Amino acid sequence: MSIATASTTSTTSALLTPPAPPAPLARTVLGSGPGLVLAHGAGGGTAANYGPLLDGLAARHTVVGVDWPGSGGSPRAAGPLDTDELADQLVAAADAAGLERFALAGFSLGGPVAVRAAARHPERVVALVLTATFAHRDARLDLAARLWGELYASGAHDLLAEHLTLAAFGPDALQALDPAALRGAIAAVAATVPSGTPEQVDLVRRIDVRADLARVQAPTLVITTTADPLVSPSLQRELADRIPGARTAELPTGHLPFAEQPEQWRALITDFLAEHTATTA
Repeated sequence: MSIATASTTSTTSALLTPPAPPAPLARTVLGSGPGLVLAHGAGGGTAANYGPLLDGLAARHTVVGVDWPGSGGSPRAAGPLDTDELADQLVAAADAAGLERFALAGFSLGGPVAVRAAARHPERVVALVLTATFAHRDARLDLAARLWGELYASGAHDLLAEHLTLAAFGPDALQALDPAALRGAIAAVAATVPSGTPEQVDLVRRIDVRADLARVQAPTLVITTTADPLVSPSLQRELADRIPGARTAELPTGHLPFAEQPEQWRALITDFLAEHTATTA
């Protein structure tokens, strides 16, 4: 009887105990001023996707970058990524940096995650900047992401790097590379593919925040990369059309504005945020 009673008590206690929150992901914190939280793209990281912009952003903001599982210093996830959990990780990172309210910038996969965070925490997010991003995948993005995942799983990282170079660079930027520079770019991609690639590209194929778009209350800027072979401009504009009052801007680049036009991208972000975060701390 005593054994059965102890077992029942233990089971009841376990049911009443909430699950432990997920461990914090790796974070980059720079600068001072109004808060700006960065969400990066699949197969990237804070440094990889925002590196050329970080000093300029940190000159005006407390910048907090979060690396998805398997990118930067974050350990790889044991299973599929959850959109809500990633969104809440952005807010937790802001909390850890002492930011009560903050702007969010999302690039590529980071865009729908930032949308979810803005919809879940409207009282915290004062502005939203979305670049080269989407609310759901279309046929082009789904095919590219599937090949991305399969090439990673095959171990053919050189072929994966060629696929990503073709899928991400705008035609003009790719044409401007001489053969040696192109080989160097492909080699650099192959050497830096993060271990979390499978889970991140799987989320690209699953994520769908269309229902969240109308719930976004923060002033929003959607930056369309008009020569993007990966996330089609029409998909980017569809997202902008469904966010109430969203402002739009264009960059004549492929999917990698940080590689093709970093200063122009930074200026679009900081000019927009200057209107909406000047008094936010």
